[in-house]
Amino acid sequence: MLLAGILLASSAALLSAAKNLEVYSIDVEGGQATLVVSPSGESMLVDTGWGGHNKRDAERIAAAAKSAGVKKIDYLVITHYHTDHVGGIGQLAEKLPIRNFVDHGPSVENDKAAQVLFNEYAAFRAKGTHIEAKPGDTIPIKGLDVKVLSAGGKVIDRPLPGAGQPNADCANFTPQAEDKTENAQSLGILITYGNFRMVDLGDLTWNKEKDLVCPANKIGKVDLYLVSHHGTESSGSPQLLHALAPKAALMNDGAKKGGSTVAWQTIHDTPGTPDIWQLHFAVAGGKEHNSADPFIANVDEICEGKWIRVDAQKDGSFKLYNSRNKYEKSY
Repeated sequence: MLLAGILLASSAALLSAAKNLEVYSIDVEGGQATLVVSPSGESMLVDTGWGGHNKRDAERIAAAAKSAGVKKIDYLVITHYHTDHVGGIGQLAEKLPIRNFVDHGPSVENDKAAQVLFNEYAAFRAKGTHIEAKPGDTIPIKGLDVKVLSAGGKVIDRPLPGAGQPNADCANFTPQAEDKTENAQSLGILITYGNFRMVDLGDLTWNKEKDLVCPANKIGKVDLYLVSHHGTESSGSPQLLHALAPKAALMNDGAKKGGSTVAWQTIHDTPGTPDIWQLHFAVAGGKEHNSADPFIANVDEICEGKWIRVDAQKDGSFKLYNSRNKYEKSY
């Protein structure tokens, strides 16, 4: 009886420990592939990384999925139709079955290469269930609230519950040139698990970000910010960062893609000085515009594709874990 009691208690503890949100930021060398594993066991992958490269990105996604105990992708969210975000669809589909495909609808780019890329994705999409997301929609992954903030060049038209505060920083906003590419069409999401909030806006660009936080902050504060557009200067305005006020930022940069000094410094200068976790040491940034070694998953340009994992609990506490050096920090 005593042994049975101990086993029951151990099983209950393991079950309790498993009921957390896990997010794997997978190194696809300056693209995006973010694996979200709900406490329910359902999975959502945001983007597929690049194609080619001897199936590098698909294999890295599959390896992270195996670590997470994921055998299929329940929801594949494609933020937009650029090769570093959707180019790996064919190779990924060879590795893992995909049930639902979520995107913003037709591509706005019509050159031959863009058409080929979109048509390749659409062919795989036709084998599953297609969800064309609109701002305000919810992606129905069990155990999480995944709210669509932006899609197809539009954003939510009213603040989320608890948000809507005026953003004083908007007075200093300077618009950039209009972005007519797929970047500005990015499907952006807010992932909520209890009191934990994480935002991922894909490659949403400067002017569209502004529509989410000016004149009022429609999103509210978040705990974790997946750095927009890999940390390039065309995204991640001070107005966005100050409105979100994240405790930590997670940058899916490459050694020579993203991770700009301006984007890095903007995050660093945000009130509260959020920690910046990076998938790569950004070569152009030098020591002054890169985080300390424990916060970087891949320090060499030619690397092993180490990932960073987020473990979040319902009370809003979370930790980040670096698979390269086993360093972790709780928030």
